[in-house]
Amino acid sequence: MDIQEKTIAKIRQMPESLLQEVSDYIDFLLMKHKGNNWELWLQFSESLNMAESDFSEYLSNLEDYEERLAQGEIQW
Repeated sequence: MDIQEKTIAKIRQMPESLLQEVSDYIDFLLMKHKGNNWELWLQFSESLNMAESDFSEYLSNLEDYEERLAQGEIQW
């Protein structure tokens, strides 16, 4: 049995709930070994993390601002 057959056999033993994670990891490895795509993926991943973290802080600040505005603490 070669490595591909062993890997497929292991995947078949996995619970359904983990298969998407395995598929995502395979996509990651394929992209990583295509050269330039790896660098693009890293930039995208870093940008996405930054955007998500910054947006959650922005949303929290916006909600606080709207609440204070509604309570009359500040004016538009």
